[in-house]
Amino acid sequence: MRVGHLPKGFLAGQVVVNKLRGAVEYGYQWYDDRDEIDRKHRSLWVRVVCWPAAGKLSHLKKAPLDLGTFSGDDKTARIGGRTVLTKEGDGALGHGRYVGWVEREGVIVTVMASEPLVPELDEIVKGIRL
Repeated sequence: MRVGHLPKGFLAGQVVVNKLRGAVEYGYQWYDDRDEIDRKHRSLWVRVVCWPAAGKLSHLKKAPLDLGTFSGDDKTARIGGRTVLTKEGDGALGHGRYVGWVEREGVIVTVMASEPLVPELDEIVKGIRL
């Protein structure tokens, strides 16, 4: 996975790998490393979920995910040139915007951008390449 646009200050982070109920996910969580920024509100999480049952956008609601699930409060939108499901972040994800799409059969991509990054979400999503 390549992320073509990282907001200013996003240099530090950690790899996330998980395997559950027929899906394998991998991704990276970045945190703003500038001292003057409240870390709780400056994070970016990009993840790829390999799940054979994913074929269309509506399948995201059934994906076997522990964090970052889609339910009835999500909407379809066009962000970064992609048709995505989007919803407000909640307590588990943090405050901001959560989006996801089916990149190709069996492959889901999700992005969680904290509130200060929402204006850059279009550019972040557009820059993601697998």
